[in-house]
Amino acid sequence: MEIKLQPLNLPGVETKRPLIIAGPCSAETEEQVMTTATALAQRGIKVFRAGIWKPRTKPGGFEGVGAEGLPWLQRVKRELGMLVSTEVATPRHVEAALGADVDLLWIGARTVANPFAMQELADALRGADVPVLVKNPVNPDIELWIGGLERIHGAGIGRLGVIHRGFSSYDKRIYRNLPMWHIPIELRRRIPGLPIICDPSHIGGRRELIAPLCQQAMDLGFEGLIVESHCTPDCAWSDAAQQVTPDVLDFILDKLVVRDAALTTESISQLRQQIDECDNALIELLARRMRISREIGQYKKEHNMTVVQTSRYNEILDKRSAQGVLCGMSESFMKTVFEAIHEESIHQQFDIYSK
Repeated sequence: MEIKLQPLNLPGVETKRPLIIAGPCSAETEEQVMTTATALAQRGIKVFRAGIWKPRTKPGGFEGVGAEGLPWLQRVKRELGMLVSTEVATPRHVEAALGADVDLLWIGARTVANPFAMQELADALRGADVPVLVKNPVNPDIELWIGGLERIHGAGIGRLGVIHRGFSSYDKRIYRNLPMWHIPIELRRRIPGLPIICDPSHIGGRRELIAPLCQQAMDLGFEGLIVESHCTPDCAWSDAAQQVTPDVLDFILDKLVVRDAALTTESISQLRQQIDECDNALIELLARRMRISREIGQYKKEHNMTVVQTSRYNEILDKRSAQGVLCGMSESFMKTVFEAIHEESIHQQFDIYSK
């Protein structure tokens, strides 16, 4: 399905990068919402976010105040002139949010992972004129992400964008959710012009990581940031460690360097030409390597040898990784490259065996 995009077109919000959406993880009390929103509005933030319904990993956690919090968002609109946004996960959420004149909706990572839930949301959104942001699914599945976008677009929603919030991992790492930047970059290649909003709060999981993640998103040409900001973060009822005060957010945004996403100078064009020449040489070398691999496959077949020789594979990985490190590349990168090359070599040799 071809996705035909329309501009997000948020009234009163400039179209220049970055679009900033900020507010607490959860709407907790009317006072907390108004205090945070007022501080953000004073610092120039135009779009306020707050979770009304909060899907939690385990029961027993704070799951949001529910529809009771929608009048608080209406008050933010009325008294501060901000646009308001919240997450929806069920058709009932959509109906309530649209009834409260919420300006922007987003769909969370857990919901995007469920095609049935996405179709129900799409059906509930049919006929609505509201921008919708679709978070990446919890697992790094770009097809699932695109499928969710196609379902929402199929309901007639053209003001469509995505939120990159990182991908869940079993292992404990520096990030709460692995950025895996190549996935949103590939998504943009597949759907040109798709607005990508980075969620540094959920990627980092810790407030000290928000600033560098914001800068990385800008350096990659993302259109905006959705940042969790709370008037008293340490007292937050959910995700306290990843929220910042409006003052800190203002400092982060003030230090942000926003480079031109489209400008290409003559100098960089020449460098890119050199990259193209290197890539062509790499392809020629890989093609030569695969021809040799097929010859090795023919030799193994004639001498009744197995395709995979484990000791040789280990030798290649160890030696090439060490060589790569000496040339300024990471060991993990070199292993990834040569694992892929070895896999294709095995595939080529299997072709020889099957004939």
